[in-house]
Amino acid sequence: MKKVLLSLFVVSAIFQSCSSDDDGNGETKVTAPSTYQFTREGNSTVSYSGQTTRILMAEEVVAALKVETNTEATIDGMFAHVENANDFSDADLNASDKSVRSKVAASTDYFSANTTEANEIKADFDTWIEEQVNDVFPSWSVTAQAGVAGALQQAGGGTVRYINAKGLEYNQAFAKGLIGGLMIDQIVNNYLSSAVLDAGTNVEDNDSAVLEEGKSYTTMEHKWDEAFGYLYGAEADATNPVLDVDQFLSEYLDRVEADEDFAGIASTIYDAFKLGRAAIVAGEYDVRDAQAEIIKGNISVIPAVRAVYYLQSGKNKLGVDDASAFHALSEAYGFIYSLQFTRKPNTTVPYLTKTEVDAYLAQLMEDNGFWDVTADTLDTMSDEISEAFGFTTEAAAN
Repeated sequence: MKKVLLSLFVVSAIFQSCSSDDDGNGETKVTAPSTYQFTREGNSTVSYSGQTTRILMAEEVVAALKVETNTEATIDGMFAHVENANDFSDADLNASDKSVRSKVAASTDYFSANTTEANEIKADFDTWIEEQVNDVFPSWSVTAQAGVAGALQQAGGGTVRYINAKGLEYNQAFAKGLIGGLMIDQIVNNYLSSAVLDAGTNVEDNDSAVLEEGKSYTTMEHKWDEAFGYLYGAEADATNPVLDVDQFLSEYLDRVEADEDFAGIASTIYDAFKLGRAAIVAGEYDVRDAQAEIIKGNISVIPAVRAVYYLQSGKNKLGVDDASAFHALSEAYGFIYSLQFTRKPNTTVPYLTKTEVDAYLAQLMEDNGFWDVTADTLDTMSDEISEAFGFTTEAAAN
């Protein structure tokens, strides 16, 4: 697997080496700082508070999907929050003009010219809320079975899972779907896009250190920071990220990093964010763009690895502990949903299209869904996803 991993990250090594090459005169173009810390005249120029806010909002929305007394209107209000609405437990979140829903499927590269598809994706999240409230909540005390929504307890007195008639946990589909539809899409298809970084007079303003009004940063610096924030925005100290600090991209980068077949991915991403930001300060946009491609490719592999991991985990528990199997397959469902938001480096396309993703999800939900899905189906799906992303099912299943 080490050879497979090398092929996945070889572009990273190439870009990282040439990003610190000299310009022919023995002088280094860009030197990355030891941490993601940038200042101007003694003031920090790093800002991503909006991303932190949306991560915190998303945490509360997902938690609300597991409280059976909540109404659809309550959860919808949290998802599509408006300023000063009393939706959250945190007063600062209530006062914010940010919302989660507005940024789902909202990237410049994928959705600015495709609002129909963007609206369809937003509607998927709306539907998961609606069906959780109207189908699963009323069956909270019912024992689930094929064709019947309700509760199913994991073996050995474990966690009770609340599933629809096909075995799907909507809260898992929602949470894992947000990893792609919000975090990954905004990072790789929006804020790291040249269409966003170089929009308007951003290049000229960055070259001349023209700052946003009342701020310490240029617009280009800020856009890069906003990409950074969707991964590290919940960290207590992003200059020393520990990961696993939210249930979204941070948690699952941590999980992938813990797999020895993918060890090093976390530092590769963090180092590329640092060097790309330093390149913006230095006005070296070729270096910036090289680091953006490293980030896009490495972040895109995270949901793919976890999709395969959970497909295999679910397969191994089918018929033995269906509650655990369906929980794993629900996570796989959400991660597969997220694959449509990934980005092949140096291209404008995802590793798997929406059509391909929708076909996988439909296959999982055929007939009685997880109650009927076969090991062969899960193996075939795992192998196809693994092949598309350049690793093996065996590596991701560890």
